[in-house]
Amino acid sequence: MLLARYFLSVGGVLLGLLFVADAVVPTVPAIGTDRNDTGADKSVIRIHSDRKWPEPVVFDTSVPTIVPAQTAKVEAVVPPPTPVADVSAKARVRETFAQFVPPEPKKPEAKLQRKRKIARQRVAPQMVQVAQQPRFGFFSNNSWNNSWW
Repeated sequence: MLLARYFLSVGGVLLGLLFVADAVVPTVPAIGTDRNDTGADKSVIRIHSDRKWPEPVVFDTSVPTIVPAQTAKVEAVVPPPTPVADVSAKARVRETFAQFVPPEPKKPEAKLQRKRKIARQRVAPQMVQVAQQPRFGFFSNNSWNNSWW
């Protein structure tokens, strides 16, 4: 409620000052509101530069695009696949396993065993417990600064 009363009073004072300033300050005619009564020459100003820019690139879109010439297609003569005799599935599997050659068994290589390195056990230093000192700062809760507020 207090804030609303403040804005109401300050806003009223500022509005009153605006009305007083409008009554006291003379009005100045607006410049350029009427185009016919001004005597200023408002011709178009053209600025020319000494710098020569490159000529503009013009794309002629009326000409059709260039189509590449057709090349003679050479089709490779592929002979048709040779007909496979109708052999049962069991016979094909048997032939496949007959041609199968097992790989030579490899001898296991001796693996080099690394020497195990065992870390030493380290003993942590003994903890020393110390009482925490009270803080004397501006924002601390239990200080002499807050006692006189």
